[in-house]
Amino acid sequence: MASDKKVLTFEEVSQHNKTKDCWLIISDKVYDVTPFMDDHPGGDEVLLSSTGKDATNDFEDVGHSDAARDMMEKYYIGKIDSSTVPATRTYVAPAQPAYNQDKTPEFIIKILQFLVPILILGLALVVRQYTKKD
Repeated sequence: MASDKKVLTFEEVSQHNKTKDCWLIISDKVYDVTPFMDDHPGGDEVLLSSTGKDATNDFEDVGHSDAARDMMEKYYIGKIDSSTVPATRTYVAPAQPAYNQDKTPEFIIKILQFLVPILILGLALVVRQYTKKD
């Protein structure tokens, strides 16, 4: 790999997040993968989903081959200033709907789901009984 070309900030790298201009941060190094977008086996969506963050875990989780790692050299453009990379985001659970203690509407729906078919069947039997010819 060539000598480190330059040190880039996270804000600078995160602006390159489009199909025609895509940079990734992998292992504290910045890669311009724009020319590789069409050739990536996982498609360009995979690369785009890794922009705007440290993509090291995404890259390592896939288990890329040695050939893929060697290919990265031609896309290398510099190092990331690690002090500008934000801390890893923690998972925030989505807000849960309020708990419905009485469950009245759900109870009524369940009863109706049971009673309506029985009423229809009973009505059909009554109609058949009265319309039956002797």
